[in-house]
Amino acid sequence: MAGSAGKETEVLEKAAHIGMRLEDRWQAFRERRARGRGDVAHVLPFTGYGTAGWIRVLGRVVVAREGAFERGLVSSKLVADGIRGWRNFISPPVANAKVTVEVNGVRHEAVADRGGVVDARIQVELPEGRNTVVLTCEDSDPSEAVVHIFPRDIRFGVVSDVDDTVMVTALPRPFLAAWNTFVLDEHARTATPGMAVLMDRIARSNPGCPVLYLSTGAWNVAQTLTRFLSRNLYPDGALLLTDWGPTHDRWFRSGQQHKQDELVRLAQEFPQVKWLLIGDDGQHDEAIYAGFARRFPEHVAAIAIRQLSTREAVLAGGRSHEPAKMPEVPWIYAPDGAGIAQQLRELGILAD
Repeated sequence: MAGSAGKETEVLEKAAHIGMRLEDRWQAFRERRARGRGDVAHVLPFTGYGTAGWIRVLGRVVVAREGAFERGLVSSKLVADGIRGWRNFISPPVANAKVTVEVNGVRHEAVADRGGVVDARIQVELPEGRNTVVLTCEDSDPSEAVVHIFPRDIRFGVVSDVDDTVMVTALPRPFLAAWNTFVLDEHARTATPGMAVLMDRIARSNPGCPVLYLSTGAWNVAQTLTRFLSRNLYPDGALLLTDWGPTHDRWFRSGQQHKQDELVRLAQEFPQVKWLLIGDDGQHDEAIYAGFARRFPEHVAAIAIRQLSTREAVLAGGRSHEPAKMPEVPWIYAPDGAGIAQQLRELGILAD
């Protein structure tokens, strides 16, 4: 039986690997066609973060017509007119693109992954607060990426889920997920009641603290999500997204594994920080956060779970099962930001 299971796993891994190769060929074909039309490389900048001695630079390289982006950002006119979600997926990525990252006049080289995503850690000193670095690829126009430098002695930070936590999406249902991702005008997206006020109050109560948004969404929608967060007055922070599609061992990338990996990375990057983990009970946030708390209890200040309404839970495919909890890690449950804020005040995490 064990041998049979092993062979079955090997067959699945080979099939997934075939899927990855097919996707790579399809994206290479799209890139060749785009360049044949005269399209050029653009570097789309995303918000990064860092602390004393290093920064994490994030971005994505795509091929699009000249003028499609203004210094790596969608034109302000298109944003004002409203952008349908499918537009985020029409520009082919540039696999393994070589990107120059200029920091205070010094150039560093980075290489994008097979999906065109730049995720580079660079050893450099920058002052605390908001900084910018310049990204270029080939003959592209320079793009400025924001990098938040957190104080070296910071002890508290926030990691928040996006879907159904800061934004109402009902993503687990396939049809609704497709509608929200590809069809819906970005201005039609709805903020979760009270969550922007909550996040802003937390950030103001803890000056300089890291605020990070962890999602299983694709990097294609990073700029759309950034604009959404800004319009709804959420604190500025880095998005930690992922690629969709096959990998070397899976037909579809694991969103849960992505979240687990990013949380572990944050624990390693900021060993002195305790995180407030914010999510909802409609997907896997409870289980992911509970697993992280069991492994790294010293890195968790509290876990706050937004309870979906009955209608939201139905659209989201039901509620998750409550995981086993650790007594030393506080858990908070409330249907909105105001309820979470009240319990955070009781814990002393949020000032009155």
